[in-house]
Amino acid sequence: MLKKNKLIIANWKMYLGYQESIDAARALVAHEFENVRVVLCPSFTALAAVEGVTRTSRIGLGAQDAFFEDSGAYTGEISPAQLREIGVSYVIVGHSERRQYQGETDEVIRKKLRNVLEEGMIPIVCVGETFEQRQEKQKDSVLIRQMHRAFEGIELGSAEQVIIAYEPVWVIGSGQAVDPQEAEHTNAVLKQVIVDLYPSKILQNFSFIYGGSVSARSVKSFCSLDNIDGVLVGGASIRRDDFISLIQNA
Repeated sequence: MLKKNKLIIANWKMYLGYQESIDAARALVAHEFENVRVVLCPSFTALAAVEGVTRTSRIGLGAQDAFFEDSGAYTGEISPAQLREIGVSYVIVGHSERRQYQGETDEVIRKKLRNVLEEGMIPIVCVGETFEQRQEKQKDSVLIRQMHRAFEGIELGSAEQVIIAYEPVWVIGSGQAVDPQEAEHTNAVLKQVIVDLYPSKILQNFSFIYGGSVSARSVKSFCSLDNIDGVLVGGASIRRDDFISLIQNA
């Protein structure tokens, strides 16, 4: 099987404004990154503009969230169908900040995942443990439970692509990443869940990445490992020069 290009996904969260997002996208398009697949996830307000900047490049476009219905009386929500219409190909599902601040449950995440897949888009499914769960030696059981609940009743064929992002909740924004070997082991656990749930040939449609205080200095130590197909980058992705260095170092 051909070796996959490493995935570098930038989650700009609510950091960059409209013009800042355009400027950042232009700076990235100006570089010819080799052997990596870069995906930008700007705020909803900048998605269409960033799509215009990246359209003729190899940079992908992702949304930070999507609702689980296609249309209807859902004030403030946006559907995968609406996102796909403006050129979005990827959608982050179940990020820990949405679990924390918006109270997203495993059931909601599963419904969102299903809708994203039905629209032919690529979900970036986030799973991760809290510090308390880690201290109580519950990490693996928590992650396995999150995976089973997210994919319960989800049928996958040969065409669907899925990205699983392991993001330990306790390191996000802390500047402290987990040891790369621990992330390697964790992604092996997540892979085994998929092997248990689906025919073995489906595994090749999955990518397993790590997210949590990744920097230009540390990215290679993650991306050089067999079970880590890339990284999900938050704060470091909004600092333009740092992010370019991170991509080049991957």
